[in-house]
Amino acid sequence: MNQPTPPVPHVGDGPPARSKVTGTLAALACAACCALPPLITAGVLTAAGAALLQQTLLAVAATLTAAALVMWWLHRRRTARPAVPAEHDQGCGGRCASGKSAPNPAGVGRGGCGSRCSPVAGGVTGGR
Repeated sequence: MNQPTPPVPHVGDGPPARSKVTGTLAALACAACCALPPLITAGVLTAAGAALLQQTLLAVAATLTAAALVMWWLHRRRTARPAVPAEHDQGCGGRCASGKSAPNPAGVGRGGCGSRCSPVAGGVTGGR
C-alpha cells in the first residue's frame, strides 16, 4: 500500500545556536546585575564597586541582547524561502526566467510584471 511519507522537518526553523548562547549570556549578565543588592548587604561589595559593576553588567547585557537579535535576524534572512520558485520567477524583464515566454495560469499577476507572460490562442507570447 502506498502510505504518505511524513513531512520532512525544516532544518532552519529555530534560532541558531550562536544566538541562543549569546541570549543566555545576556540573561546571566542581567541575573548577576540583580544579585548585586544582596552582595552589598552581605558586605561582599562596596557601594562604589557595585555601582561600577552594575553599569558594566547593564551595558554587557544590552550589547549581548542586541547581538543575539542581529544574529537571529541574519539567520532568518539567509534561510528564508523565496515566495515564488526560481523556475517560475518572471522578474520585470519582459520574459520568463527561461528566456521563453510562458503561460500565465489563472491570470496570476495581472497588471504586474508577471502579466507579461500570458497565454494566447494558438501559442504563447510574452510581449509588452
